[in-house]
Amino acid sequence: MATMRVQLAVIAAVAASLVSAEARAQFATPFELRNITPTIKDAEPGIVPKPEAESAINPAYLHQLVFYRSNEEPGTIIVHTPERFLYLVQANNRAMRYGIGVGRDGFQWNGLLRISRKQEWPDWTPPPEMIERQPYLPRWMAGGPGNPLGARALYLGTTVYRIHGTNAPETIGHAVSSGCFRLVNEEVIDLYDRVAVGTKVIVQQ
Repeated sequence: MATMRVQLAVIAAVAASLVSAEARAQFATPFELRNITPTIKDAEPGIVPKPEAESAINPAYLHQLVFYRSNEEPGTIIVHTPERFLYLVQANNRAMRYGIGVGRDGFQWNGLLRISRKQEWPDWTPPPEMIERQPYLPRWMAGGPGNPLGARALYLGTTVYRIHGTNAPETIGHAVSSGCFRLVNEEVIDLYDRVAVGTKVIVQQ
């Protein structure tokens, strides 16, 4: 009997040590918490670090074929400013829908234009009225990955407005521009390859 009691005591001690080890693995002590390496580095003073997840585009803004009833001919572009979507009309009540960034308050507009020019990796020449508002802007910037017009640009008539790319996916779905419509680079490349010079563009506000 004494031998059995000793064996039971040993088993209980081993079980207790296992539970203790498991608990230590699941719950860090205050000292251990102080030594955990932060996942977000300290930002510069006055700058709030942006979580990595916020830099990705919302999947709802990726181009997709949707039901869309319109009297316009297939190939027409319709921009719905309040919805933050651009529709490329297809046959049989369908459209290819793209998420966009639109003009901020005071810079939104509506009308009917046509694509007058297409450009890959366009140069950027800010118009005089933009430079007047933001004197620090460059007078000209060569096309490339750092250019605000992104990978492609579709020029709208003789206006200063364009449908163009951007490297800032977090701006899609928001009113951020001076009147242009922006898509992330991958999306504007897809749209660019689907439309031609002369395409009708209807902007609805």
